[in-house]
Amino acid sequence: MPSILSKLEGGDRRSIGRSNEVVAEVLAEPKLFSALFAGLFIENPVVRARAADAVEKISVIHPEYLRPYRVKLVGELARCEQKEVRWHVAQMLPRLGWNTREQQEVYAILTGYLCDSSSIVKTFAIQALVDLTAQAPELRLAVLQQLKKLTVIGTPAMKARSRKLLVELSGSTGLPARSAKGRRDG
Repeated sequence: MPSILSKLEGGDRRSIGRSNEVVAEVLAEPKLFSALFAGLFIENPVVRARAADAVEKISVIHPEYLRPYRVKLVGELARCEQKEVRWHVAQMLPRLGWNTREQQEVYAILTGYLCDSSSIVKTFAIQALVDLTAQAPELRLAVLQQLKKLTVIGTPAMKARSRKLLVELSGSTGLPARSAKGRRDG
């Protein structure tokens, strides 16, 4: 196991361990990113979870680091059953530029995550769907419909998040935005 990944060992999946230290190390030495990304495929679920956390944090600053891994992100990583990996994949997917066919594929992955047993995966999928509309405005109507549905059938947290995102997304499409109390913003 590469030394960068050995720093992610120990403890359990509920903690990020030395993930932030690994993020700093990779940001200082970008060639380590490939070894870190390989950690997403390690058998050890603790290392896999922490590698996902670190890769996601790095991709906020350098989304271009994900480009060589596009196929893996929408492929085997998107299908990974581990919730910690899924919620980080959901956050990373909208950070890459996708063509129209790929946008549909990403949309399908994220809407599939709305059926996940983890409310955290679902919440990140909701946000990622909204984020995806920045590059795929043709998906706005479908995402608006998903958000409206989730304000009715989601968990309390999903309902609240969906209402907030519905206001945000409605405002960006020219539809009347509503405040958190349901009044029209004028």
